[in-house]
Amino acid sequence: MPAKENTHRCSWCGSDPLYIKYHDTEWGVPVYNDRKLFEKLILEGAQAGLSWITVLKKRAHYRKVFDRFNPEIIARYNKRKIESLLKDPGIIRNRLKVEGTVKNARAFLELREKEGKFKDFIWDFVDGEPIINKWKSLKQLPATTEISEKMSKTLKKKGFTFVGPTICYSFMQSMGLVNDHTTHCFRHKEVNS
Repeated sequence: MPAKENTHRCSWCGSDPLYIKYHDTEWGVPVYNDRKLFEKLILEGAQAGLSWITVLKKRAHYRKVFDRFNPEIIARYNKRKIESLLKDPGIIRNRLKVEGTVKNARAFLELREKEGKFKDFIWDFVDGEPIINKWKSLKQLPATTEISEKMSKTLKKKGFTFVGPTICYSFMQSMGLVNDHTTHCFRHKEVNS
């Protein structure tokens, strides 16, 4: 449940109600569900070069047109489906990003077939436990870390695209692999417990 208006939050979420709800209920909460992890990896890649609020406002439509981020379905998208998506103003119409989603679905399925659950693969980068940071201000937050660089290299070797170190770190923050809520934010303590 979102906090009251005068609650201290991470300053990045600003005053947009959608952004505040995302911050208060999702960002930084550990996720162990393969489909949700896949969705977020795709959306983080879609964000590349844009702000997260842009993607967040389009997320519901993304879920609809990308078959609720079912990798088995997305992996079978053909050229006609891709061209149809590129005409849809409800998503970010970037050919490389849309084609990258299909490529990532195929890589996701191959990884799962060879190595088991995606969640186990992803959480292994942090030894199965969230990293709890104690940043006092947003200026202290890194854009990348050694772990996000390792994750990026590993995912690329496994056939993923739009998984640079910065995207991987944003993914880690949003999926709770790291708690990067600043210490003054009410969510820092809540997410830890």
